[in-house]
Amino acid sequence: MKKVIVFQHVHNEDLEKIEQYLLKKNLVIEKIRLFENADIPKNLGQFSLMISLGGPMDTWMVEKYPWIIKEKNAIKEFVTNLEKPFIGICLGCQLLGEVLGGKIQKSEFSEIGLFDLNAKEIIYNDKNLNFFPKKALVFQWHSYEVCSLRNSNIQNLATSNITENQLFRYKSHAYGLQFHFELDLETIEKWLREETFKITLEKIFGPNPLKVIKKKYANEFRKMNLLCEKFILNLIKSFNIN
Repeated sequence: MKKVIVFQHVHNEDLEKIEQYLLKKNLVIEKIRLFENADIPKNLGQFSLMISLGGPMDTWMVEKYPWIIKEKNAIKEFVTNLEKPFIGICLGCQLLGEVLGGKIQKSEFSEIGLFDLNAKEIIYNDKNLNFFPKKALVFQWHSYEVCSLRNSNIQNLATSNITENQLFRYKSHAYGLQFHFELDLETIEKWLREETFKITLEKIFGPNPLKVIKKKYANEFRKMNLLCEKFILNLIKSFNIN
């Protein structure tokens, strides 16, 4: 059975819907809980896919989170040396951007909540993402972004009105996604149990964020999850992971 390695940076940011899609294909998931100081396996070649998830920390916080350096080294080995499929989400996207020579800088405005993702024409040449609509509403939670991606092997596939590098690809196998399309309403409910998350969501959606999101955006979350599922299943098929 083929294995997927997942870097998890905080207990309440998990694979969410992606876990269902991977398990449906009988893949073995090995989660490296870096927030519990778990060791990264030395033999990364045993894995068919690497996923780096989101988190509230920033890529430059290496003194507080020394595992950031180890994770970047692992991503570099997997993506540039082994050239195996990789997905970086939010923080994972920024870590990939740094590994590929980009810079992480503070955004002009934070994107927290639901924002439009604007696909570029080049996305329709990507066999894993050529189904993507020209505009899609996706969930965002970031104040920093990837900039200065000058590597000739990188293509920018989608933007938002605030963030240029919302979705980029390195060669044909590694993807950076600044947004979240893996979370669902249960994720929001889980996040609301954390005081800092709750305060932020209440500022955006009002005193009962879950009720507002369910009422206004339940259908948008379903659409978002369908996009996520199709991308994951296409990637699995493209690289013969299952």
